[in-house]
This record gives sequence, structure tokens and C-alpha cells, in this order.
Amino acid sequence: MDDLLKKYADKLVHAGLAAENGPNAPLIGGLDRALTWNRQAPEIPVLTDIFQHLNINSLVYVRPCPPHDRLIGFLADRALKTTGRITPGDCETRTFLHDLPVADTFDTRTIVQLLSRRKTGIIRVRDRHEDSLGPAVIAPGTVSPEQGFVHISSVCFACFVKFFSDYLFALKTGQADPEMDAVFQQILPFLKDPGSGPFHSDTPSLMPGPFPHEAGVIAAMSQAGKKVVTKRLVDSCFGNVSCCLNDILYISQTGAALDELEGCIDPVPLDGTTSAGITASSELSAHMEIIARTRYRTILHGHPRFSVILSMDCDPDRKAACPFNTRCHTHCPESRCIGNIPIVPGEVGTGPFGLCHTLPLACDTSDTVIVYGHGIFAAGETDFVQAFSHMAAVESFCKRHYLEQVKQITQRCKGNDPS
Repeated sequence: MDDLLKKYADKLVHAGLAAENGPNAPLIGGLDRALTWNRQAPEIPVLTDIFQHLNINSLVYVRPCPPHDRLIGFLADRALKTTGRITPGDCETRTFLHDLPVADTFDTRTIVQLLSRRKTGIIRVRDRHEDSLGPAVIAPGTVSPEQGFVHISSVCFACFVKFFSDYLFALKTGQADPEMDAVFQQILPFLKDPGSGPFHSDTPSLMPGPFPHEAGVIAAMSQAGKKVVTKRLVDSCFGNVSCCLNDILYISQTGAALDELEGCIDPVPLDGTTSAGITASSELSAHMEIIARTRYRTILHGHPRFSVILSMDCDPDRKAACPFNTRCHTHCPESRCIGNIPIVPGEVGTGPFGLCHTLPLACDTSDTVIVYGHGIFAAGETDFVQAFSHMAAVESFCKRHYLEQVKQITQRCKGNDPS
């Protein structure tokens, strides 16, 4: 258990969500023969008591590092004044978390109630001591600490996307307030462009194709998965990767961590002659259809943040008049793009509005496609070099485009200000 606690604490640190030491370091407890914690902390007595009330074997508690602390704190404060919940619009939150409940008290009863309804929750205690430490995110696990790590990572991702989506909408509609402006300005120094720096030198290090045998396919998939995690183009375990060889589609399993794909790749015959795909990614059908109708043989899917944010950006007037404005992720009737990259609707799975119906069609004309609220699918003909490069480039473009929109709107507003 000690090794697991350290593993997921390190993952949170490497993802930039927590610090190695101090109050922003991850606090993780695991129950084996006895309950153990990865470090000492004043919160342990209350957190230990939670194990007596919930059927769990682990608990992850994190006070996120900047800028996530500011994002989450701002959204939590607003939520406590209204519904008590943060409701992001990205795909993974809608599908897996639904909403993010917020509590303003750190005690056993409150936290148990919080976690009895949802997989994770946010604790925002506003006294002088607690406020200086920032908000906390808490998530239990019934099997291993991995579940808590995944859910906390997802909360940080969802809150990042929601704040920036809300801020752009507020600017466009004249509803941005000084507090929101201040949070945005505080966060700006933390935004590092994933398209700058070492991408060009890193990309050639990916294995070149074509891959002559299964071992090469698996090695290349594992390497590409590690790369998108290292470059923070995906959060927690949400994303997938596939490669076709000899009429077999090798695809990451559902819920597989992309930086640990060894042993988590399913070989699925294109003719469906086996049930090997039963544990495969929930987006297997979309991958299969892309392979069937295009020249591409590799597919890389991640959730780069600004790609997700801009996929949900819509002209406020047009959205208000649209009959599908509450079902954008499945029914958007507009032909939309960012630059020359198409944006398509579609939800996870094979239902009538599944992305398996929209994504493959878009891949007929573009090797890179953004799915509404769901991230980038990038394809390559023989290997992952081009797919990774395009994913990184699109995310870099999306971030620059977002910041340019904010700058233009802000300047326009200042120009109209009589003062």
C-alpha cells in the first residue's frame, strides 16, 4: 500500500496539481491491514473517521497548487452563494462526475454527505487559516488510490475549462466583473504554451512507422501515451490511442492510464470475430470507423484544455437563438471550425448521437478533429509522429486564439469607456 500511496502522490505532483512538500502536498490514506497515510497532516483525524462511514479503502485529499487553487476557489465561492455545486460543461464531467458539490465545513458528517452523493467534492472553508491554504479536493477509492487520483485530476481539469469558458462568455456578454478579471490576471503567468519549447526536438523521438509486428505497435502506442501525459495534453486517464496492423486494431483499454499502457492494450479484429473489444476504450467504434474509411492507421486522442474550451465557444446571440442550445454537445447544427480544424458534436459510445457517427466523417477531410467539449482526435498514416505534432500544434493555436480574443474584447471595451 505504501508504494501505491507514493505512486499516486507523485502523479499528482508531476501533473502540476500538487506540491512535493507543505500543505499543498497530496495527502493519501490507504486501508490494507491497517490504515496508513503517505505523510503527517492535521487533517488526518477527520479523514480517518470517514473510513468508518463509507465503504472505501482509500482517500485522496489535495489542496491544489496555483493556478488551480485560484480557479477552484473562485468557482467554489460562487457555487456556495447559489446551488452549492459547480457544473462544468466538458464531456468527462457530464459523463462521469455530473457536477462538483462544494462544502463550506471540514468535518466528518459534511464530507460523508458530500461523498455519498458524488465521486468527489470540494471543500472551501472560509476562515483566516483555511482561506490562506486554499480550497481542497477530496475523492475516495473503493479499489485503490487510483480512483481518487483520477477524480481529483478530473476536477482540476473541469474547473480550469469552466473558468476560462465562463470568462470568455462573460466578456462577450459584458458580464465580466472585477473579481473574475482579477482571477484571470492572476492565472496568466501560469499559462505555458504546450506548443513552444521542446516539441520539435521531442517529436522525432517517437518511433517511426510502419510497424512490422505487434511488439512494435505496442511499444509505439506506449511511447505515444507517455508523451501526451508528459506534455499535459491529457488529464488523468481520459484519452486513448490505437494502431491498426494486419486487420487488427490495437487500442487502449477503457480507463487505462496513457502513461501505463503496457498490459492495457486490446487487439480487436476489424471483422469483429472475437470479443476482445469488450474491455477496449468506449470510443472503439469511432476508431474502427476511422480506420475503415480512411488511409489512417494510428489515432491519438487527448483532452488539451484550450481545445476543449474553444470547442464550446459560441457567439452568445447565435446560441441564444439556437433551438439546440441546451444540447450543443449532441445536436449542434452549425459547421464549426478553429482555424481549419473541424469541430463536431458527439457523445461517448455508440448511441444515436455517438461521436462514431460524426468524427469519422470529419476525418475524411482532416487528420485532426475536435469533438465538442471532448478534445482532439489526431490521426497518422503510419505512426504517431504526425498525430502528436498536430495535437500539440492545435492546442497551441487554441490557446493563442483564446488569449487574442480576450485581448481584443478588453481593448474594445476600454476604447468604448468614456473615462
